[in-house]
Amino acid sequence: MAICKAQQNGSRVSFERPISNADSMLLMRYIDSANSAGLFSIRYQNYMDSALAIKPWKANWWQHKAMPLYKKKKYEAGAPYLDSAVKYDEHSYIDYRAFMKCIFQKSYRSAIADFNRSKAIIGNGDVMDHTYDFYIGLCYLQLNKLDSAAWYLSATTTEQLKTTGEGYVHPLDLFYLGIVYYELNDYLRANEAFERSLKLYKNFSDAEYYNAICLKKLDKNEAALALMTKAREDFKEGYTINEDNVDYEVYPYQITKLRVYDGSVQWLQSGVK
Repeated sequence: MAICKAQQNGSRVSFERPISNADSMLLMRYIDSANSAGLFSIRYQNYMDSALAIKPWKANWWQHKAMPLYKKKKYEAGAPYLDSAVKYDEHSYIDYRAFMKCIFQKSYRSAIADFNRSKAIIGNGDVMDHTYDFYIGLCYLQLNKLDSAAWYLSATTTEQLKTTGEGYVHPLDLFYLGIVYYELNDYLRANEAFERSLKLYKNFSDAEYYNAICLKKLDKNEAALALMTKAREDFKEGYTINEDNVDYEVYPYQITKLRVYDGSVQWLQSGVK
C-alpha cells in the first residue's frame, strides 16, 4: 500500500516509488536484523537507519525508530524521527505525535496544535484508548487553563455516556475531570467525578487519594480517613493508573509513594482543613 500524507484539503499523496531487487534483499536483511537486535539497542537504531536510507518514505519505520527513544526519555533525539513519520503519513501519525507530546514530552501547547490539526483532517477521533478531547483537556489542565480543561473533559465524558452508557465511560477521563474540579476548589463536583470513576475501577488508589481530600474539605472526616487508608493499601497492591505507557511515564497527578505516605492519614486525623 502506498505511503501517503494528508494535505490541507484532506487528500493523501503517495510517496511510494519502486526499488531494485538488490535493495529489496538488503531491506529484508536490515529489518530482520533490527527485529533481533533488541528494541532499545544502538544496533536496532543503526539497522533502522540503513532501512530508511533505502525507503525514507516508510512512515511506520520512522515511528518505530522514534518510539524506543521516547521510552528511554530521549525526547529530543526521538522527536525528529516522529516528525518524519508525520511528514510521510500525516493522516496516520499526527494524532500519535500529539499523544507523545502530551504524555511523554509534556509539550502541551504543541500537543494541542497537533490534536486540532488531527481533528481538521480526520475528525474527532481517538488514540491510545482516549479521545482527542480527553488529551486536549489534559493539556489544558497542565497549562492551568482550568475552564478549558473542564470543558473538554466534560465533553468527552458526556459523549461516552451518550454513546455507550455510564459503564463504558473511561475511569481515567472521570479521574481527570475530578482533578479539574479539585483544582477549582469545587469539591462537591470533584467528589462526584471521583465516585463515578471508582464505580468503574473500585481500587483506583489515585482517585481514592484525591477523593479523600475532597471529603475532608466537605467535612466528611470519617469517610475521608477510611478512604485514604484504603488508598494507601490499594496503592501498595499496585492499583494505580493502568495505561499502557505508565511503565515509561508518570501521568499527571499520579500519586507516588512519597505523596501517599507523607502524613496524609495523620492530616486527615487532625482538625486542620
